[in-house]
Amino acid sequence: QVQLVESGGGLVQAGDSLRLSCAFSGRTFSRGTIGWFRQAPGKEREFVAAINWRTGNTDYADSVKGRFTISRDNAKNTVYLQMNSLKPEDTAIYYCATRSLDSLVMAPSAYDDWGQGTQVTVSS
Repeated sequence: QVQLVESGGGLVQAGDSLRLSCAFSGRTFSRGTIGWFRQAPGKEREFVAAINWRTGNTDYADSVKGRFTISRDNAKNTVYLQMNSLKPEDTAIYYCATRSLDSLVMAPSAYDDWGQGTQVTVSS
């Protein structure tokens, strides 16, 4: 089983930037997909971005395209989510998750292992 630990959340103002990190351990990761998701109070968990660990291919939710960038550091077993031009509607708990297959999918149910999450709050 993979252990994932998110960090980098915080309280920022609209227009600011944050970089989230997802460090994982527990097995050698040579393929598969890492995803970022978020969940706001009273809402369902939603897809934010995903990256293929082997190829670096990425996919984004329409709501964050052009503002968020997902990247990976294979040597550090870490995935990042650079968030720019943050908006109050980006406020949520952000989770990273892994899946063993290479296809980039948006459904949370397709992911196997999850971190505990990190809070991001954007004030207006």
